[in-house]
Amino acid sequence: MKRRIAALLLAGGAALAVTSTASATVSVVDDSGATIVLGRPAQRIVSLAPHLTEQLFAVGSGARIVGTTEFADWPEAARRIPRVGRAHSVDLERVAALRPDLILIWGTGFPPATQQALRRLGVPLFVSEPGALDSIATSLERLGALTGGDGAGAAAAFRARIGALRAQHAQRAPVRVFYQVWSRPLMTLSVCGARNVFEDLQPIAPQVALEAVIAADPDAIVTAEAGGKPSRAFEAWRKQGTLRAVQHDALITLDADQINRHGPRLADELGRLCAALERVRSRR
Repeated sequence: MKRRIAALLLAGGAALAVTSTASATVSVVDDSGATIVLGRPAQRIVSLAPHLTEQLFAVGSGARIVGTTEFADWPEAARRIPRVGRAHSVDLERVAALRPDLILIWGTGFPPATQQALRRLGVPLFVSEPGALDSIATSLERLGALTGGDGAGAAAAFRARIGALRAQHAQRAPVRVFYQVWSRPLMTLSVCGARNVFEDLQPIAPQVALEAVIAADPDAIVTAEAGGKPSRAFEAWRKQGTLRAVQHDALITLDADQINRHGPRLADELGRLCAALERVRSRR
């Protein structure tokens, strides 16, 4: 398989070399600190994370994606892109056969061995590792630069939306929230004038006992499910009638695909969370 991959990459590289010399070089630094240099904006992209696929479409470069991963389903056009990866695994031969000139991955989405195997393909590899809300905006800017898309415009729109939410809720009374499953969501609850009751715990997703949640007595309990549809996640909490979150019917379900992915749609779902927490304030 290694010989087959090498042959595919050599054939693709020869085809790309003809046109790259006539274009300006583009260069960005990814979230791993590595510098990605391209002879021209990427034309054939393999995007191995749903949030990166969404970001590419947001900057206007979705048509350049030739391969993506199993759960990349937004926007609708993303569903028609060939699948070359699944959770934590990649079909290296299929990636090589697509002759990409840029590969995008989520750093913690794949084990080191998979990342090393991708690097051995000899294709520039961009590593995304969002650590704060603004890292979504900076990622849009960098992907725009790498692909010739409108990263600046997409980033400005995202920052404006988050900035408006911060301004709207900055002076509001704080709401104490237990975010079920994820203890320190990237969105930062502070945007909505809220704080996580377990924000000081380590690691990112610690095991929290039911008794600890009862003792913390949050004003609201938040979880995320596919499509934002309520599930059985709240059944255990509804039995705890003394909890303020239960008494005030402050059990909030968000759309997991929007709030947990590091893409532009996170701002929209964050707006819905802020609105839900505003209703919690009105019930206290």
